[in-house]
Amino acid sequence: MHASEDYWLSRQEVADRLKLPVKTLAQWSSLGKGPRFAKIGKFARYKLTDLVAWEDAQFSDSPDAA
Repeated sequence: MHASEDYWLSRQEVADRLKLPVKTLAQWSSLGKGPRFAKIGKFARYKLTDLVAWEDAQFSDSPDAA
């Protein structure tokens, strides 16, 4: 994906994509976990390229991963 194709997602859009409650993303952000985001005013915004990179990093090659 090229930078020109990148765009910002709201916390709700990310939660919908990951099928998680918005509250989970808020908790992760306070713990320094989860996908990278920017604070724009009072809103958390996620770049699609950062979210995709974070999603890809979640895969485990470990046979113990369940």
